[in-house]
Amino acid sequence: MCTSLVYRDAAGRAYFGRTLELTVDLPYRIAWFPAGFAMNSRIADHPPVRFTARYGVLAITMPARIPTKDDPIGPADLKVLEGLNDQGLTFSLLSYPMAAGAEAQVPNQAAVLSASDLGLWALGQFGSVAEVKAALATQPVKLEALAMLGGVVSPFHYLVNDASGASFVIEFHRGEMSVYDNPVRVLTNGPRFDWHLTNLDNYTFLSNVDRPTATFGDYVATQPDSGIATSGLPASNTSVGRFVRAAFYAQYAEKADTPDRAVTTLAHIMNNFDRPRGVTIDHPEAGTSHLEVKGLDGPGGGAATEFTCWTSISDLDRKLFFLRDYETYNYTRFDLTALAGADKPLVLPFQRFRGDAADGSAALKSA
Repeated sequence: MCTSLVYRDAAGRAYFGRTLELTVDLPYRIAWFPAGFAMNSRIADHPPVRFTARYGVLAITMPARIPTKDDPIGPADLKVLEGLNDQGLTFSLLSYPMAAGAEAQVPNQAAVLSASDLGLWALGQFGSVAEVKAALATQPVKLEALAMLGGVVSPFHYLVNDASGASFVIEFHRGEMSVYDNPVRVLTNGPRFDWHLTNLDNYTFLSNVDRPTATFGDYVATQPDSGIATSGLPASNTSVGRFVRAAFYAQYAEKADTPDRAVTTLAHIMNNFDRPRGVTIDHPEAGTSHLEVKGLDGPGGGAATEFTCWTSISDLDRKLFFLRDYETYNYTRFDLTALAGADKPLVLPFQRFRGDAADGSAALKSA
């Protein structure tokens, strides 16, 4: 499960938030890839796609393979799950189990980009959605089996946003690649993205204005509390329900008057999609569709509970990135402008950025 959305402040500036849910915690790493970082993307039986980053990239990454004593993980082994570049372009990978299937044939002599490298390829070279779309029109992309997920073929679809508010989705559905403009600037998981847009047609009645009274015969019904406007929102944590809720919150949340308030507002919005362990339990005997990513079972292979492994927020105008994982309730702030002076890759595990709020008792004693 994943939920992503773009929020705009009163001046129209764009901020992007997303959560990532799975049934296990994976070895996520924060990585800085500087301008000048060179990469090769390889697909069997095709020449590699070689590219050099023009822009600095801060990303949440995963190793593509299991390290060994003689062959430790290096920056080139890291695959981007979520990232922001110094031009205000974002890239996101979200679960989409229906991705794999028979793909279009590409001549063996053609250089083919692995879908696992889409993130760094896009963020490292392009500054806008339009540039990424134009490059994809001539660059073949193929899915591949992922060793870190037990050989499952890339079960994801992909979202790109830029500082202007432009947004588009790259989706493989049973092997067939489609590109969609994203006017609602929201993405969750299956079904297909265009289905989610059609489903929004069923929610034209939604509004953020409470209707606290109604008359039935001679009886005047009155709400004892505020908040009735949200009663029409889907209540479940399904992909379909979250898509509608994300569109609602992005549309109606108060438009903050400063960038700092906008980040705080978006953090409040994303709290609506934060999922603690145990809220829903999926038993294996209930079927095979209860896990977003096949192979990631619960402890001991028993009942699985999806939880929000991490939440991130990107300030596309100020080039700031904020991260909070399951083990903490504070966001860690990363400034891409400050990182621009680092001319080599920098990589650290999530655990280095965990911490609690400042000690209020100590602050009071020192007052």
